[in-house]
Amino acid sequence: MTTPDATGTTDTADAADTADTTLTAEPADPTGSPRSRAPAAAPAGAALPGRLWPVLLASYIGQFLVVLDVSVVNVALPSMRDDLALSGTALQWVVNGYALTFAGFLLLGGRLSDLFGPKRVYLAGLGLFAAASLAGGLAQSDALLIAARAAQGIGAAFLAPVTLSLLTRALPEGAARTRAIAAWTAVGAAGGATGGLIGGVLTDLASWRWVLLINVPIGVAVGAVVLLWLREQHRGAERPALDLPGAVLVTGGVGAVAYGITETESAGWTAGSALLPVLAGLAALAGFVAVEARSAQPLMPLRLFRIRAVAVGNVVTLVSMVGGFAMWYFLTLYMQTVLGYSAIRTGLAFLPHTAALILASQFAPRLTARFGSRTMTVVGGLLTAGGFLWQAAVLDADGTFASAILGPALPMAAGMAVLMALLTDVSTSGVGERDAGGVSGLVNTSRQIGAVLGLAILGAVASGGAGGPEDGYARAFLAAGVITAASMLLVPFLPRPGKRTRSVTGPVPA
Repeated sequence: MTTPDATGTTDTADAADTADTTLTAEPADPTGSPRSRAPAAAPAGAALPGRLWPVLLASYIGQFLVVLDVSVVNVALPSMRDDLALSGTALQWVVNGYALTFAGFLLLGGRLSDLFGPKRVYLAGLGLFAAASLAGGLAQSDALLIAARAAQGIGAAFLAPVTLSLLTRALPEGAARTRAIAAWTAVGAAGGATGGLIGGVLTDLASWRWVLLINVPIGVAVGAVVLLWLREQHRGAERPALDLPGAVLVTGGVGAVAYGITETESAGWTAGSALLPVLAGLAALAGFVAVEARSAQPLMPLRLFRIRAVAVGNVVTLVSMVGGFAMWYFLTLYMQTVLGYSAIRTGLAFLPHTAALILASQFAPRLTARFGSRTMTVVGGLLTAGGFLWQAAVLDADGTFASAILGPALPMAAGMAVLMALLTDVSTSGVGERDAGGVSGLVNTSRQIGAVLGLAILGAVASGGAGGPEDGYARAFLAAGVITAASMLLVPFLPRPGKRTRSVTGPVPA
């Protein structure tokens, strides 16, 4: 049941009909006897207790791997092409196979963690991700490599929502959770920033296969920590059934929309190969909404969209990510195509961005506590937009690292860290524990669809005018700055921190 409050937001209630799952970070007792339990979560504003280290490690490393594998293969593509005699279409699908299954299965992965528990879904996603990485690293044909990358994307889609819901389950709303989510955001961004460097080093010093194989030992190590140190406490009623019609419709719908958008980059928006998948995907998503409205146990309860923080937060996230994608993609092209940087040098050139992301994520919670989340979200968005506009102004064929990269890096990356951390925190607030995984999947889906849409829109802007490639990249950054600034017009619709929805189904007390 849901009850509206005076601000128009919605409180969730009557959680007794759903089984809740709480994650605690406790070492496994070799004798098999239960240990005494500590309180389930730190109070708002408290320092993170030491017993949360397995939760934080699983969350941060899982997020790093998921984002890293979006970009790490890019610099290895020429070596893959030469070794396996890949065609241009096959190379494109090595990248898109991961991106499309990742986008398509995110909502399902998030809801599965609510139904079966985050620990089980984390281990299943990590196991599939590592196994697919092994298969891809050993692949001897384009078909096997593309299939492995698609399976990687499914594993990542199960893993990514859990990395966020681990934090929202373990920590109540407040300063401690804001700090943890800010660090989660910075770790993910660092994965994207260092993908080129890590991929370049592994490809140059070993083989392109190690770009994929490196995930296997990391996955085994993290999986062992999760298996041994994270325990789930189940309480309450019978576990609800999986909404299979809803799962099929939303997975197919999001995947089709993402595929159609990626096709626009090469075929244009009016081409049948792009337009038909988009329309089919939108029809499937409309069918998904109709099914969810009538389902007794929906995959994505529509009541969640009556929570203003969830609804508005995801819209702002999607729109701002349309511009946010420019930082990594077009700067990589500029440095390698125009400035002639090697893959390793390009990765090193992104280190200032990574440093700014990490530092900004550390200061964001303190500034938010002083000035408020809505104010700091606008500050982060405008800082990012200003960095994009600065970047557009200095991109030229004779640019240097100091003149064309270092200066804009600081406001772009710092602003993006603040913006994404606060939007993630707001978009997951006011949600009971029974819906934590589903909402985490929704946030990740908004970010992914925004990035895919951004690649199509900004790619069209970059290729649609006269001049050299650097002129096209400058136009893309100009458009990114305008879009990001415009997205801040939606921030006043977010609820004030004091008006956010209260969570009824919070962490289970000891």
